[in-house]
Formats: sequence, C-alpha cells, structure tokens
Amino acid sequence: MSSMNQPRKPRPKFLDLAAIRLPISGYASILHRVSGAGMFLMLPLLIWLLQLSLSTTPEGVALFNGITGNVLVRLVLLGLIWAFLHHFCMGLRILLIDIHVGVEKAQARSSAMAVMVVSWVLTLVFGLKLFGAY
Repeated sequence: MSSMNQPRKPRPKFLDLAAIRLPISGYASILHRVSGAGMFLMLPLLIWLLQLSLSTTPEGVALFNGITGNVLVRLVLLGLIWAFLHHFCMGLRILLIDIHVGVEKAQARSSAMAVMVVSWVLTLVFGLKLFGAY
C-alpha cells in the first residue's frame, strides 16, 4: 500500500533512438536477428534455385545459369552468404555464453567483434568465389 502513496517518477515522453549508443554486442545481436529473418524470407528463392541446380534437363540448367549469372541475383546471394555466416558465428558465440564462457564485459565485447570480423572476412572470401575471382 505504501507504493501507491509515493509520487510517480517522471517518464520520458520521447525516446531518441538515434542518441542511444549500443555496445558492439548489441549490434551483433540485432544483426543476428536480421540475418535469421532474411534467410527465412529468402528460403523460397533458395529452394527454387536448389531445384534448378539439380535439374537434369538442358532447359533447367540454362535457366539456372541465366538466373545466377545476373549481377543483382549474385548480390542477393552474397547478402545471403553474409546472413548465413553471421548467423552461424553469432550462434556459436551465444552457445558459448550459454555455458558461461565469455560472459565478462571485455570478453563479450571481443567475442562480438570477432563475430563481426570473421563473418565479413568469410563473406569476402566466398564473395570472391561467387563473382569468379578464383
């Protein structure tokens, strides 16, 4: 009953999201969710491309090569490659945190930075392969 007699704290009327500074682990977490949603939404395209890639008819192979030869499609695939790699690396980080490895502030910051760097470097490597650099 005593809490009802206390004056109310003033609540913010406007929250400026641009002024909030998230730690690197916050950005990594948000990107983990974005990458998962992106992979889920692009699943029909990936299944269709898989079906075309397994086609034994010349028309199916030609259609697959025509679609995946488009630069815009390759950019979408590059985005999906990043989404998968980031989601995978961040998932490993979260599993380690679940077993209490790297929960201190400095370790959490460095592991989040490692997730970001590793996912971008691997995306660059696979992207170069995707665009025919090697």
